[in-house]
Amino acid sequence: MKLNWIRFGDYPAPGRLAIFVAMLLGVWVPVAVPIYWLVQDSNWVSILSMAVLYGEFILLVRFWGSKVYGQPHILKHYGLEFSRNNGQDLLGGLGFGLLSLLGLLIVEGLLGWLGWQLPDPAGLPKIILEGLAIALGVGFAEELLFRGWLLDELKRDYRPAVAIAANATIFALLHFIKPIEAMIRNLPAFPGLLLLGLTLVAAKRVGQGRLGLPIGFHGGLVCGYYIINTGQLVQYSGAVPEWITGMDQNPIAGISGLFLLSAIAFGMYRAAEFKLKSEK
Repeated sequence: MKLNWIRFGDYPAPGRLAIFVAMLLGVWVPVAVPIYWLVQDSNWVSILSMAVLYGEFILLVRFWGSKVYGQPHILKHYGLEFSRNNGQDLLGGLGFGLLSLLGLLIVEGLLGWLGWQLPDPAGLPKIILEGLAIALGVGFAEELLFRGWLLDELKRDYRPAVAIAANATIFALLHFIKPIEAMIRNLPAFPGLLLLGLTLVAAKRVGQGRLGLPIGFHGGLVCGYYIINTGQLVQYSGAVPEWITGMDQNPIAGISGLFLLSAIAFGMYRAAEFKLKSEK
């Protein structure tokens, strides 16, 4: 019997999401299982399995867009386009994310909450390159998934405010899946993840639907976090609790990070509104 893909587009959003995820797992698990069996290094297991997952995700969304919605260029519809504007957005977002995180740490240093340490000059360039590579990979993969595919699916059924809130909530929940003890201990980090999700949606709106700015901003935060922690550039003084400076030394997983993200989100939403009004 021939499968009528177009009918899937008439399903409610939860049904479409479940079908898509089931299809993705169906093509990923047969490839991932041998990787877990045959590869001994846990880091390479993670890298290879995730690379396969996102490669298959990109192929599947293109197939999904073409068959279910009649949109053969669904990636461009999501905001993933190779253009000068998108490239400028990505670089600007990367710099903004890095500088935002650095600014937060500088303020915390002035308040006596942390001290700066001299890095190893020989190892720092390698750490920076690793941070950039990881940041761009994470930013690209997660923004295409959450602010691309998922947000689009939600917007097809729900009002923009509901779709945005659901998108940020799902983003935060999926990043918060950990052993129960770790979830309880890191509970103060959940609002930061939620607010980060809202901020990244705002970044996409500022970029007029392009993914360059959210990819760059997300990547900038990841890059800064990696460099600071791997390079051991700061030492927290313990003058204030972790829930203020950030759980597990994650700067955005604390009250100070929440203030930073709140200010950025507010600024981005106002910038998006200004752009919208100026175009009318």
